[in-house]
Amino acid sequence: MQATQDTYRRERKNKTSKVEVLTEAQKLAFAPLTFQALAALIDFNILQKISDAPMTREQVMEVCNLPKYTVFTLFDAALCAGIVQKDQNGLYAATPLGEAFLYDAMTKANFNFIKDVCYLGAHELKESFETNSPSGLQKHHINSPTIYEILPQLPKQMLKSWYEFDHYYSDDCFGEVLKIMFMSKPQKVFDIGANTGKFERACLAFDKDCVVNMIDLPANIKIAKNKFEEEKTDFSRLKFHALNVLDKTNTLPDMSGSKDNGAIVLMSQFLDCFSEAQILKILNKVSEKINENTKVFILEPFIDNQIFSGAAYALSHISLYFTCMANGCSKMYNEADMKEIIENSNLKVSKTYYNIGKYDYTLLECVKA
Repeated sequence: MQATQDTYRRERKNKTSKVEVLTEAQKLAFAPLTFQALAALIDFNILQKISDAPMTREQVMEVCNLPKYTVFTLFDAALCAGIVQKDQNGLYAATPLGEAFLYDAMTKANFNFIKDVCYLGAHELKESFETNSPSGLQKHHINSPTIYEILPQLPKQMLKSWYEFDHYYSDDCFGEVLKIMFMSKPQKVFDIGANTGKFERACLAFDKDCVVNMIDLPANIKIAKNKFEEEKTDFSRLKFHALNVLDKTNTLPDMSGSKDNGAIVLMSQFLDCFSEAQILKILNKVSEKINENTKVFILEPFIDNQIFSGAAYALSHISLYFTCMANGCSKMYNEADMKEIIENSNLKVSKTYYNIGKYDYTLLECVKA
């Protein structure tokens, strides 16, 4: 008698919560390779070409002058990752996800920052936590206590991506921040952690009478000052203070204001570069140099004040950059955490401004306690 087909075969279940979880687990497990595959698709100009016009793999080989192995292997991974898609005619095109890495400015800034600045150093994340030092920076780039004092020494592409990332977010806020800061008609402005001087330029243009003081590390001041000289800036309205705020031997300038000639201090995306203990020292150091006619503004993109989950995701991961690459001890903060540090200092928060700029920055207005 001929055997009958087994009718008791177990039914395959393709969609269970466990399967979905395991699928997400594989994405995380292979995430570093997916990241580098995407980088290769961009660097080989493949993603741009199939975004401009769908192509077969053979056409991509010809247009991009690449061998079969490269194109076929990258497309296999990119299809599974949702970066590219294939139609019934065998034409490959970039998906909306893939095109985000070509056309969305925020995604490009984040991606290039991770690729050029953080990727190698991320391997040393565990050691960085153990030593409270940026082991990723020290082992793979330059042996320095922090990234800040050696920024000019970084490789050209690494430095370019660092600045583009840093400027992309904070620059958007300047218009709104200046309107708030100058409501009290201050005549003196002190920008602590001024970086390349972009706020200084915005400030000088916004108010034709104010005097702006740029405070930063000597290396950054040197670069910024040279640039201002090239631009023929009026130095009667721009002063420079080259110092390390954590150095006990360095003294901040007098930042007190008079009743008719107020002063403002800005720390924009600056305090997240330090540990809680260091922030407390900086705030107390600032409080020693101000009076009741000085307002201190702290501008930060707090994790818990983000409207979009993607923004909170990015900020929480930027903390890991601080760990392995920047200094080994700082992070992006939540609003409550920062306010607690301020409450323990000789400053106090007088006003809070939310949703500054399109990236949901928070501006804390502080006065001497």
